[in-house]
Amino acid sequence: MNNRIFTAAAMTLGLCLTQAASAQRIIPADDQELLHGIYKELIEYKTTREEENNTIAVEGMAAWLQAAGFAAEDIFIGGALPHKGNLVARFRGTGAQQPIILMAHIDVVAAQRDDWNMDPFTLNEDEDYFYGRGTIDDKAMAAIFTANLIRLKREGFQPNRDIVIALTSDEESGGSNGIGWLLENQPGLIEGALAINEGGYGMLQDGEPLALTIQVAEKIFATFTVTARNPGGHSSLPRPDNAIYDLAEALLRIRDFKFPVEVNDVMRVSYERQALINSGQRAADFRALLQDPIPQDALDRLSSEAAINAQLRTTAVATLLEGGHASNALPQSAVATVNVRMLPGSDPQQVLRTLIEVVNNPALEVSYRGGGSMSEPSPLSEEIMAAVESVTEAMWPGVTVMPTMSTGATDGARMRRAGIPTYGVSGLFVDRNDMRIHGQDERLLKKSLYEGYDFLYRVTKKLSQ
Repeated sequence: MNNRIFTAAAMTLGLCLTQAASAQRIIPADDQELLHGIYKELIEYKTTREEENNTIAVEGMAAWLQAAGFAAEDIFIGGALPHKGNLVARFRGTGAQQPIILMAHIDVVAAQRDDWNMDPFTLNEDEDYFYGRGTIDDKAMAAIFTANLIRLKREGFQPNRDIVIALTSDEESGGSNGIGWLLENQPGLIEGALAINEGGYGMLQDGEPLALTIQVAEKIFATFTVTARNPGGHSSLPRPDNAIYDLAEALLRIRDFKFPVEVNDVMRVSYERQALINSGQRAADFRALLQDPIPQDALDRLSSEAAINAQLRTTAVATLLEGGHASNALPQSAVATVNVRMLPGSDPQQVLRTLIEVVNNPALEVSYRGGGSMSEPSPLSEEIMAAVESVTEAMWPGVTVMPTMSTGATDGARMRRAGIPTYGVSGLFVDRNDMRIHGQDERLLKKSLYEGYDFLYRVTKKLSQ
């Protein structure tokens, strides 16, 4: 392990010093080298569902911790499947407070070499960016948490509570072999006063820090299908009644339908703060979202932006299609999968009734196929907000901290359902218009990685002393 650290040091010392120099407090060189070595190793493990080597990756992270002096009994690796191991490591504190949990997933979505301009499973870099699958989602936080635990150990830091890191292997595929398995099968390992998770990012506007989000709630996915059936026949004798046409008409109705707007308590605070970081008509429109009723012109302007529209209401979108059985036959069936992202507190059965009304065709079958479970938002406690806001102000003066509700899904929902308040906060700043998560040439600014490293180090210390 030491050989790996020193090899990484020789290759990256100048780079790391350059990137950290812009931060308000320069990170010690050996800590920079530590993070780069762990980050590079994690990126270069192919932890996709297809490769089935997630356990190898967490064993690699355990090796870093053991080399830093963590006892074997404080490191757990296990899971429901041999190739989907999860790592839980504990930095023991005085026990004056309940533990905090630092959680990140090390599994990633698939990436094909031919789809990228580089090898997605090599840590590629240019002057400004690191490139590779997982550089943002979510190996940056996994590497940072691992490096920070070692960093605190090196310093002789004595926390007032246990600091637990959980690196999990089954977030992207939606399975239950990750944090769900740990909560059910190793509950004593995943217990604490609060958890820090992915889901919150810093937003860059024209290269400048604009705001830092802290995720305290998230929408929940649900899967529905719409099925059209027909006796069919020979394609040489077409008729107006056609399963594919009937389904297409139903999907267009779903496309044109908008669920009612609901502004929950989390988003009220978010819109108040978004009004502060914007100006002119846009600021006025965000303030208008706090009115009852909301002025229609303001709502129309903001709803035209997909990211804002998705936070205002439950959404439904067709994602998969299957239809017909032969090129020379009229289709006997056509099926569409409709992905719904429900606002917290929504009832899937009510959504089903709404979709049936929207489709407005009793000959079509609309069915609920299942989905995630509801979870209540985490409270905006003084403990977490004070830590995040004070560190944010110290590192990026004037940057607003905004609570938010994620439109996508994270493991935070599972933790909240287990009674552990969970907050998505990373300190990783990304271009709000070019995030590339799950996309081609996923990347993270080098400066953002090192600043996020320092940010989470400071937040962890504030929550533990």
